[in-house]
Amino acid sequence: MRQQMGGCVPIARIARAEQFIRERMVLRAMPFRPDISIHTPTPQSGINAWLAGEGQDNEPPYWAYAWGGGAALALYLHDHPEVVAGRSVLDFGAGSGLVGIAAMKAGARTVLPLEPNPIGQVALKLNAEANGVALDLWTAPGLPQVNVVLAGDVFYSADVVAQTLPLLTQLAGRGAKVLVGDPFRRDLPVDRLELIAEYDVPDMGGPAPVRSGVFALR
Repeated sequence: MRQQMGGCVPIARIARAEQFIRERMVLRAMPFRPDISIHTPTPQSGINAWLAGEGQDNEPPYWAYAWGGGAALALYLHDHPEVVAGRSVLDFGAGSGLVGIAAMKAGARTVLPLEPNPIGQVALKLNAEANGVALDLWTAPGLPQVNVVLAGDVFYSADVVAQTLPLLTQLAGRGAKVLVGDPFRRDLPVDRLELIAEYDVPDMGGPAPVRSGVFALR
C-alpha cells in the first residue's frame, strides 16, 4: 500500500488535520458522481506548505483527490449496486473514502476502509460524515473477513504491486470478490485481472478525462 500503518497518532495532530480539512479544503461534488462530495484542495489551500509543517512534505496527499481508478469503481457501483448491496466490504487503500462512500450508497451492509495515512484516515471520516454514511476504519492487525474487496489505484508502481497483489490474492483465496479500479497504469498486473467495465473519468483532479477500467481479480 502507499505506506505502512503507523503507530499511535497524537490527538493534537488529528485535531490539526481535521481543522485544516474543514477550513482550508472545499467540499465539492464529484463531476462523475454528483451525489458524492469530497473535501478537495484548491490553489488557496496551501496543502503542500501545511504538510511540510506537519513533517509530511515527502508524503504526497493521495487522500486529497479522487483518482481515476477510484472514480471508475464509484461509477461501477452506481451502475451495479447489487455487487455490494447487503454485503460487507473492504475499501483497500481507501484514500479519500470515495469508493467506500459509493459502496455505502449502493447499499453495502458495512464498509471497512483500510488507509495507512493518519491524515487520510481523518479525511475519509470527514468525507463520510459529509455524505451521511458511516465508514468503520479497519485498524486491527491482519485483514478482515469480508464479502467484497474494492481496491482503487493500488497498482501505480512495481514496488506497490509487489506489496498489494499478494494481499488481494489472499483475500480472494478467503472467498472475497476482489474488484480493482485503475486507469491502465504501466505496472497494472493485467495477467491477473479480467476487465469488466470501462469509464472515462478525471484523475487526481485533472480536467481531462482518462480511460479507466474496473477489473475482477482472477
